[in-house]
Amino acid sequence: MATNSLSLLCVVSILSGIVCTTSATRFGEQQLTVLQVCAKGFFLSEQSVCLPCNCKGHADYCNDITGVCINCRDHSTGDFCEMCEDGYILSSSQDGQHACIPCSCPLPTESNNFAVYCKKGVGSLQCKCKQGYAGNHCERCAPGYYGNPMLIGSSCKRCDCNGNTDPNLIFNECHNMTGRCQHCWGNTAGDNCERCAPGFYGDAISAKNCKECKCNKCGTSSCDDRTGVCHCKPGVKGRFCDQCEEGYFGFSSCQGCRRCECGPASLRPTCHPLTHSCSCRPGAAGRYCERCLPGYWDYSSSGCQKCDCESGHCNMHTGECLAEAAVNLCNNSCDDCIWQLIGDLRLSNKTLDQLKVGVLNISTGAAANDRIKYYNYTAHQLQRHFHVWRNKSSVIRRRTEELDEAADNVLLDMKDLRDQGNLVKRLGNQLDTESMETLTLAEQLSNNLTDLSQRIEDMIHDWELYNIQQDMDPEEVRRSTEMAQEMISWIRQLDLSTQEPIARNEATKAHELLARIRQMEKKLMITENRLPSIREILSRFSSRLSEAEKFLLDAAGTVQEAEDKNKASLLKFERKEEKQQRLTEDQLPVNDTLETSRVFISEAERTMAEVDALTQSVRGYHAEIDGADQRLTEKMERLSLADRDLVQKADDHAAELETQANELEEDLKESDANGFVQRAISAANVYNNIVKYIDDANITSLTTLNSSQRAEDAIGGIKTQLDYLVTQSENTFLKSVSLRSEQHDVLTQVADGVAYIEETRLANENIQEKLEEVAKDIRVIQKDRTPQRLNFSLEVAEETLIRSTEVLKTITPISERVQQWSQNMRNSEYSTAAYEKAVLSAGEAVENLNVLVPELLDKLKVVEEKKPVNNVTTNIMRIRELIAQARSVAKKVQVSVKFNGQSSVEVQPPSNLEELKTSTSISLFMRVDPDKDPIEDRFILYLGDRNGKKDYMGLAIKNDKLVFVYNLGRDDVEIPLSSKPVSQWPAVFNYIKIERLGRHGKIYLTIPSQGSTDEQKFIQKGNAPITDSLFDIDPKNVAFFIGGAPPDVKLPPPLTLAPFVGCIELASINNDVISLYNFKETHLKNVSPPCPRYKLAFSQSRIASYLFDGTGYALISNIERRAKFGPVIRFDISVRTVTDNCAIFLMVSGENFFLLEIKNGLPRLTYDFGFSDGPKLLDTNLPKFQINDAKYHEVSVIYHQLKKVILLVDKALVKTVENPRTPLPFSEIYIGGAPSSLLKSRVELSAVVGLKGCVKGFMFQKRDFNLLEEPGTIGISSGCPEESVMSRQAYFTGFSYIGSTAKISPFDNFEGGFNFRTQLPTGLMFYHTEGPEEFSIALENGAVVLNNRGVKVKLQKKQYNDGRTHFLLASVSKERYSLLLDDKDKQEKKRPASAMKSSSDSPVKTFYYGGSPSSSLRNFTGCISHAYINRQDRDIEAEDFQKYTEKVNVSLQDCPAQQPPAALMSPHRATSKAKQSQKVARDKSSHLLEPTSSDQKSPEPSIQSCYLSPSPRSTHQAFRYGGVANSRQHYAGVPASLPERCHLSLSLKIQSASGLIFYVSDEQEDNFMALFLVEGKLVFSFNVGDQKVQIRTEKRYDDGVWHSVACIRDGKTGRLVMDRHTVFEERAQADKVVWKVSDFLFVGGVPPGRAQRNIKRNSAHSFTGCMKNLQLDGRRLSSAAETFGVSPCFEGLKEDGTYFSEEGGYVVMDESFELGLRFELVMEVRPCVASAVLLHVRVAEGYFIMYIHQGAVVVVVNDGTHEFSTKVSPRQGVCDGTWHSITVIRDANVVQLDVDSEIQRVVGPVNPRSADTKRPVFIGGAPDLFLPESVATRRPYVGCMKNLTINKNPVSFSKAVLVSGAVGVGSCPAA
Repeated sequence: MATNSLSLLCVVSILSGIVCTTSATRFGEQQLTVLQVCAKGFFLSEQSVCLPCNCKGHADYCNDITGVCINCRDHSTGDFCEMCEDGYILSSSQDGQHACIPCSCPLPTESNNFAVYCKKGVGSLQCKCKQGYAGNHCERCAPGYYGNPMLIGSSCKRCDCNGNTDPNLIFNECHNMTGRCQHCWGNTAGDNCERCAPGFYGDAISAKNCKECKCNKCGTSSCDDRTGVCHCKPGVKGRFCDQCEEGYFGFSSCQGCRRCECGPASLRPTCHPLTHSCSCRPGAAGRYCERCLPGYWDYSSSGCQKCDCESGHCNMHTGECLAEAAVNLCNNSCDDCIWQLIGDLRLSNKTLDQLKVGVLNISTGAAANDRIKYYNYTAHQLQRHFHVWRNKSSVIRRRTEELDEAADNVLLDMKDLRDQGNLVKRLGNQLDTESMETLTLAEQLSNNLTDLSQRIEDMIHDWELYNIQQDMDPEEVRRSTEMAQEMISWIRQLDLSTQEPIARNEATKAHELLARIRQMEKKLMITENRLPSIREILSRFSSRLSEAEKFLLDAAGTVQEAEDKNKASLLKFERKEEKQQRLTEDQLPVNDTLETSRVFISEAERTMAEVDALTQSVRGYHAEIDGADQRLTEKMERLSLADRDLVQKADDHAAELETQANELEEDLKESDANGFVQRAISAANVYNNIVKYIDDANITSLTTLNSSQRAEDAIGGIKTQLDYLVTQSENTFLKSVSLRSEQHDVLTQVADGVAYIEETRLANENIQEKLEEVAKDIRVIQKDRTPQRLNFSLEVAEETLIRSTEVLKTITPISERVQQWSQNMRNSEYSTAAYEKAVLSAGEAVENLNVLVPELLDKLKVVEEKKPVNNVTTNIMRIRELIAQARSVAKKVQVSVKFNGQSSVEVQPPSNLEELKTSTSISLFMRVDPDKDPIEDRFILYLGDRNGKKDYMGLAIKNDKLVFVYNLGRDDVEIPLSSKPVSQWPAVFNYIKIERLGRHGKIYLTIPSQGSTDEQKFIQKGNAPITDSLFDIDPKNVAFFIGGAPPDVKLPPPLTLAPFVGCIELASINNDVISLYNFKETHLKNVSPPCPRYKLAFSQSRIASYLFDGTGYALISNIERRAKFGPVIRFDISVRTVTDNCAIFLMVSGENFFLLEIKNGLPRLTYDFGFSDGPKLLDTNLPKFQINDAKYHEVSVIYHQLKKVILLVDKALVKTVENPRTPLPFSEIYIGGAPSSLLKSRVELSAVVGLKGCVKGFMFQKRDFNLLEEPGTIGISSGCPEESVMSRQAYFTGFSYIGSTAKISPFDNFEGGFNFRTQLPTGLMFYHTEGPEEFSIALENGAVVLNNRGVKVKLQKKQYNDGRTHFLLASVSKERYSLLLDDKDKQEKKRPASAMKSSSDSPVKTFYYGGSPSSSLRNFTGCISHAYINRQDRDIEAEDFQKYTEKVNVSLQDCPAQQPPAALMSPHRATSKAKQSQKVARDKSSHLLEPTSSDQKSPEPSIQSCYLSPSPRSTHQAFRYGGVANSRQHYAGVPASLPERCHLSLSLKIQSASGLIFYVSDEQEDNFMALFLVEGKLVFSFNVGDQKVQIRTEKRYDDGVWHSVACIRDGKTGRLVMDRHTVFEERAQADKVVWKVSDFLFVGGVPPGRAQRNIKRNSAHSFTGCMKNLQLDGRRLSSAAETFGVSPCFEGLKEDGTYFSEEGGYVVMDESFELGLRFELVMEVRPCVASAVLLHVRVAEGYFIMYIHQGAVVVVVNDGTHEFSTKVSPRQGVCDGTWHSITVIRDANVVQLDVDSEIQRVVGPVNPRSADTKRPVFIGGAPDLFLPESVATRRPYVGCMKNLTINKNPVSFSKAVLVSGAVGVGSCPAA
């Protein structure tokens, strides 16, 4: 014994780290080896001496024998921590030891250390830089990188030139600091060579095909760098900007063309295109007809009048006659010779004019001859050029064939790619050379024509020059006159008659030659049209060569990387060989140690097996105890339902219970004595075996010793657990004994129950007699009319079905055509004919529907009145779904319409006009062409009343400006965009947006980038009078016109303009996508093809993203067409949203599903591939994984090796889950949502809602999908506007608020407006404070009050807490304070002089919406939306609550719909009589007892009325099942004839694909009858002997609508009748066997463990849905005997939570949730009663209870000796219709109660005997027997409850031990 004790002492010493040198003898004979273990910082040498570790202070432990350090720290490494990790260098520290510091490469910081490693050289530090860095100290970026490594936090980044730099350069050359690319290649430009250079166009990033623009350089201002569209200089036109516009001249100046504006006296407003002179009216003169001829006066638009004077001269302005001189050129004192000279000049001028006319008349033939000769010469030249071109065209065709052959060779054999490319280049260069020569000849021809035109212009100029009076030399005049006379005489003598036939022949030939030239010109154009395709082929070859060169460069880089890696691998291999050598030397002693350890472990395993066997034995005993306890409980429950005959049986059974209790006591004693102590001693003696094996182990077996120590600890834990189980067994025994004492009370209750049953029997007899009388009266009714009515109903139903079929046939082609049109529109595959045909087809279909639908609705009305078959409703729902899908597709089709000034389109207006009242925005794309269509005042759009009255909004072009017009009730507001006239717009689609927020309006214009110019944006704002803020239009008379309006529509005067000319494409209205394709009516004349719009013209459109509106989804079918499933399957998707809950993607196949969703803002993945343990879940609660913050987050799901699922967010691991190896059983995937029919068919998917946000880049196996091109896509559109992820509304709960900061001055200058909706009379809506001074807007007793430094303005005409939306506008100015509500109720107050003090110096101030953390007013409860305030640093715009810095308990999602409180809806309603509480039964599977008593207490009076009614609107006599697996009702009194003949009918509304509807069987369940669901189909099943009959419906009925069901059994025949006309029948072949049914008919589900042998496991649980009209053999079944988790079938909206109905009920959780001495409990409640029990649990000798009493929350603790409590009474009580958060924290005798942040504490007496116990937890109520007598209320809770947690562990009611009574788990009726 001493030896064993000594050995044990050594073991303890070793584990404590103390050296043990004591020896002991084994059995007194053998000497033990001395064992030593060294302390921390020492190691054991081969001489068994503890030596200090040589780790330089960087490790605490080292290996024995070798002394090698373990786990070096401080960035040190090596066997003895003598070296530094890469990137660090040794440095001596102050204590003499070395330390590792970051390399100064270039800075000694972690962020700016860019060295792989460094070392000290001679006089300096030598750095080995990382890739991308260069320099002795890595102080600069390497070639191909940019950045500033010397700046802390900065680094070097790779140059990104988009592959457009010189391929001969090794690195992309860019500026080493800015990263700007310096040598862009391939005609590219930009900081990153991302666009084509000026004068070139194409795709510089992907295709790399920048080509030279074809524009005329002289007339072009710029060329679009993407499309190549030429933008002309002012006055220039043409596709290539190569000619002046009509009325312009001066093209050759290359400065644009100047307008040729003729004077008023000209015949036409523009000058001649060739001569550039104007044709004048009689009497006018000058080049531009700007003056009168000499001798004329009275200049006007009709010309000039001839002077009526003898001299022929007069004043040209007054007409006064003058002498010879028309103008006094000098004074009267001039010499007379001058006057004579002037007279001679006048005469010569007259003579020259006459001569000029004569010359022009005579020389016409000569000029024509010269012109003919010139034309002849030109024709010969063109003919010669044409022959040259024709020869060249054959060469081009031949070379084109060679190019095609070369392309085929390239595709077949890539080895010859370079040679073929060179050949193509050579041919291309030759072709370009010849083309340039041709172009040069054409330019020469053009220059010749230009010179000819210039000469003619000069001649005309000379003529005009000589036409003007000038002073001339008399001698020169004389000579000129003589020459002219000689010329005249020569001309008169000239005979031209012989030349006339020649001239005519020449003219005829010239015309023929001109016709031939035009034909040749056409052929030339055809040849030129063929050139682009050839150039395109050359471009493709060039790009492929570039790609090949890039591949070669990449390959060279890869080879270099491979060589570097090989060198590194070789070095590592050498190191590993050295380590392997050392390991080989140490392997032998380790193998010996392992062998010894295996023997030791096997011994420990045998010991553990013995302990496990002992544990199993004890568990068996406890299982028997539990079974006996369960049987005892079931028998006690049956006693409560027994009649008088069962009383005696109960007495006999009591004696049997006592006998069983005695047997249990003896079994328990045997379990304590049957070898348990001996086995426990054997377990303790494991130490002896451990000591025996330690003698044979060496020092390296310490690890195995530690394992044995853990085994010892496990044995000790098992022993402790066994002790605990023994204690539990004793407690259970005591419980069974206590049941005996309660038996007498139960017998008394049973007697009372029998008396009650007798009274009920008598009442039933009376009712039966009355029913017989009613039956007699029914028989008296005329029988012959009933068949007539039924036949009429059947005829109406059949006719309605026929009409439904016709409508379906009409709708289906529409849907198909709409999808086809949508695809064609996306691909730009449309034509004028197809467009006209589509419009006509749609019109015909609509006309057919206009005829069919009214008839159908009339028939439906008759059918619904007669209550016939429900599948008509299904057909109507299908029709509506198809129409909705067609509208959705039409709404999202992006198509433009070209308006020609005679067209208009009426678009479907928005369905919800209330959303447009406060804020309205309309966006569109518009294209005008000022070059082709002069800019005039034109109408663009109108939204408003059809008669042009009341409020409206519109857009127009006025005075060359884009004008936004709107009227909100008083004056018209016009906002012109003056900064960019329409005539200066480029002829492309420009983006326009008009926006109105309250009375403030804005107009936006965005012009896309053109060539080298960036995107341009223009904004103009305006506002209406302060009394107008709301846009009120009549829904019955609203109209939305685009491009124009029909003649019968009267537009407001500001919009009564000419129709629009140009192209328009609608974009959105209030952020909802809208399209011209969704038209209501069209007025199109001379339809033109739609204008193609370049979708990527705007920067926002270049991001490939998709917008989901919450109703649509994308369906990708056959997902493996892009990539196959492999060992690793990956899904990636980027999501941007602000919603709390929505689906990301879903895959469904049969019973299998895979769902990725957002739940409470966090990612959540649920999937089930038919696993035996149910669905798998991957979720998280970490705030860092929140993804609903309006930013893009990449969510990835990886299915690894078919057995492991990995969830990633932004490449960070969220969670992993493993499952049995299963292939992915899906072929299609839904993105952003799914069809409602699919979601309703599955319980797991019924709560899934669609995505409202944006998706960017869905990828499967790294392969991208274009969601818009998938055929199954519905309701999504391209792009992601910022407005779609803004939060402009917030819902406040009374304990929430949001806050932000801004430059505002509420006290001095303020304007703010917002919508609000509430049902509570008091609440703070806006708040700002500066010290003691407050500015607030609040509701006070239903009135709106503005408070500014104590001065209040109050609106109190009515109560505004009516649950409706109101718009409030508050303003503060230097003169007054003002409040305006709904543009009607207005109140002002003059600002007092005392309020004129300045605010704080800081311009940035904090403000709050919905409440505040410090105000004395109660926070707001309700919705606030579309808020705005006048900030000093920006224009007025809607507040984005998502960007606010403080958000406390606020929801930024859609505001829940609110209804007026019950007291407001029926103020005169009398107080209803208290209902008798329905008896709440308990589950037989539970061991909890619920005693019943006939002494029912009267209901407690409700002093405080509640906001919500305890009886929400529900379907009459309908019940909802589901939420828990065994939700059900028990109906007693099943007739004995049920197995042979029965008729059971009911109505169902099903929302799950599987589940049990009713079930009845015998005691052994050998015989049964049931109705259940399998994959949404109903199955009626029963047995006849050994044969099972199953009748299954053909279609699914889990569509969420009511269906009637009849189950009929007649012996061996069964029939299932659906909706009164669809009959399914089956018959058994076996002999009929009569069997006796049990006492209960189970409806909605069965007790746990039942029905498993007759029904599939997937259908043996409760179905989800509602049931009504349950009848057996034509008689309605009476009230259910027992109810478990069944609530009324509520109507209206639902929300998450658990609802406790007023019929009573409670939930019991198991003992795993500990509510003992220390716990934290949190729950959220929304009560419908002022007093009720919330939670109750019995603890030790006392209890813990929490309840509400008259609106206050009370907690009571009783520890068996003392009782103490605390209470919180909120100002409005907890019964105000809002959610309240309750937190209870207990720490022994201290209890803290927190209700909505209002805290109370209580400290009770200390009870030293108090101890933790685990007891069941009752939630929502408890049986009266369990509740203490002193509690203030015993009522069960009525209302909603959610988010219950105990000790931060969520409590799931669906997994409760018992859900008793009318409790609906999973959903609550919305408030």
